[in-house]
Amino acid sequence: MAQAGQTYRLFDRGDFNAFWALFTDNLINLMVLAGVCQFVFQMPAEIVYGRIVPGAAIAILAGICVYVLLAIRAARLHGHDVTAMPYGISTPVMFVYLFGVIGPIYWATNDAMLAWQVGIGAGFIGGIVAALGAVVGPWLKRVTPRAGMLGTLCGIALVFIGSVPLAEIFESPIIGFTSLTIILWGLVGRFRLPWNIPAGLLALLIGTIVALLMGKSSLSIEGVGFYPPVPYFGDLMAGIQHLLENPDLLLVLVPVQIYNFIETMNNVESAEAAGDSYPVATCQITDGVGTMVGALFGSPFPTTAYIGHPAYKRMGAHSGYIIMVGIVVSFAAFLGLLAFLNNLIPIAAAAPVLVFVALSLITNTAFAIRTEHIAAVAFAMLPHVSAFLVTKWGSLMNALGATGVEGLPPLGDEALTQALLQQGAYYEGHLALSQGAILTGLIWGAIVASVIDGRFRVAGGFALAAAVMSSIGVIHGPSLHWPELNSIAIGYLISAAFLIIYPRFLGDDAPQAEAEDRPEIAAE
Repeated sequence: MAQAGQTYRLFDRGDFNAFWALFTDNLINLMVLAGVCQFVFQMPAEIVYGRIVPGAAIAILAGICVYVLLAIRAARLHGHDVTAMPYGISTPVMFVYLFGVIGPIYWATNDAMLAWQVGIGAGFIGGIVAALGAVVGPWLKRVTPRAGMLGTLCGIALVFIGSVPLAEIFESPIIGFTSLTIILWGLVGRFRLPWNIPAGLLALLIGTIVALLMGKSSLSIEGVGFYPPVPYFGDLMAGIQHLLENPDLLLVLVPVQIYNFIETMNNVESAEAAGDSYPVATCQITDGVGTMVGALFGSPFPTTAYIGHPAYKRMGAHSGYIIMVGIVVSFAAFLGLLAFLNNLIPIAAAAPVLVFVALSLITNTAFAIRTEHIAAVAFAMLPHVSAFLVTKWGSLMNALGATGVEGLPPLGDEALTQALLQQGAYYEGHLALSQGAILTGLIWGAIVASVIDGRFRVAGGFALAAAVMSSIGVIHGPSLHWPELNSIAIGYLISAAFLIIYPRFLGDDAPQAEAEDRPEIAAE
């Protein structure tokens, strides 16, 4: 422990182990976003490795610089060694941007350049929202049950971060199972590996070796080169203009960025519990500005303070581990080494790490909320299942068209909808749930949690807010429109009226008595 007035050591022995853990996390994110952009959205390598990846590296490097300075300040202020906050690309938010912003633009236009421009525009606006968390975050955290906020993210984790990579593992089971077993041993089971090798690193190495032996991986220097970071003012403005002309896309950004800055608050609180105090507002502004810098330099993907500070502190890390991550990630990005790694490391070898991320999000949520709120979390996850189904139904129709099937009706065709209904596929219901799934999950999670706690006016307030939002297309609609009293809005109004009015007929004491008998509720 350092004493007041002593020099804070940036590097310590514990930084090495912490580096591999954080670097593997960031590497997987960069590989996945690069792979999805290149092979799913058909973006040319010049955009993926020449713009997106260097931009992401700049965003990571900018944030790391601030967090190192915050660690130095905290060590001097409190007179003891501290561990810098981990930082990088936000995994759940990355998937939302991929499949909620960039994907819909590409699928609607088949224009990869426009999809990228809209992506960086969304990233820049999302960074502003994240930075505003320093102003509105505490109020939102106070009025919204944690089960609603975390539950809707669990839905994304379940269907997009967990299920899709797990399917990729089963597509290449020899490679995938090899890596998955190591992840289960080292990260899920938390058992030691030889020489304390980080499980994520070993899973990548072994999975890649197996892929090379099977001929499913290659050593290629294609794409390797010098890609200096360059600001893209014109493309950024074009993307922002498209977003302003299509404001329904902005509806995807706001709730997930609200989650992002609230999660930053939780992570700072976690660091404080471990003994390291950081200013919450500064961290939220850092995450937002880092995202905006990345967008200016070509990366659509938000950056954030990571979960896991207590674990890195237990390893004995100071600030060296995030400094090394910033240097290595930047070196790999600016020299095009991510393209080399994408050719070398198969998706099936990296996918188990994402499955672990999904498991961690869901299990950490179970520990972060009261047991009674598990039902609220489960309810908040359901709209994302509908979003997944609607997305895959669209993919199926596109695949049928690509294979030469003619005369296919579009999804939403009345006859096709009736035929699906006869087969037990409720297309219209799933479509309504899928539109604004993130916000819908948050609202219903909050309603259920509030009902469980006997806070009926709060639950009714969320239902009333949902009625307003559904009447103008914020949720359950394809785009914003003038207010209209549709059937879903009426349904929310009925729920709101019941939750607000009916408990009054039971007497003032009846609903609250049950809640007050629970000390954990009364203490909130």
